[in-house]
Amino acid sequence: MESKKYSIVKDRIKNFLYLFVFLMIVWFLLTSSFNSQMVFVGILVSLVISFFISEEYIAIGLPPVSLKRIFYFILYIFVLFKEIIKANLDVAYRVIHPGMPIKPGIVVIKTNLKKNIAKLILANSITLTPGTFTLDIIGDKLLIHWIYVKSSDLKEATEIVGERFEKILRKIFD
Repeated sequence: MESKKYSIVKDRIKNFLYLFVFLMIVWFLLTSSFNSQMVFVGILVSLVISFFISEEYIAIGLPPVSLKRIFYFILYIFVLFKEIIKANLDVAYRVIHPGMPIKPGIVVIKTNLKKNIAKLILANSITLTPGTFTLDIIGDKLLIHWIYVKSSDLKEATEIVGERFEKILRKIFD
């Protein structure tokens, strides 16, 4: 039991430090100033926010912060933006060229993500890509409206719609 308490305290301290460093980096990027007053305010603001957020961070189901997870989170952002751009171009092309086929429908995809917060992020990522919209999450299945249904097979639809996001989310949340 003592080991578990120590682990929780260690995770909270680690989260606090990672959040503090992250917020300081964001502060310097936004202010572009190393003026002593700006640095002091940045430290103060980052400390206060880190103090309050680090307590709630694990409570909502997010995993402890680590360098590996930060790396995969940054990678996830790049993959998400790439997929949003690709989907935007696809939908725009379908609008401009009326001869392009549109075969809307609802498909079910399966996720192996265990945490609800991870499923929520997956669902939102799918919704952010034009041409797809997450309608519901039921257990380990997501109900997706798709502008051009390429396959209604559970396995194929999962690979096409969600796997590009889920493989990175697994590394972040597992």
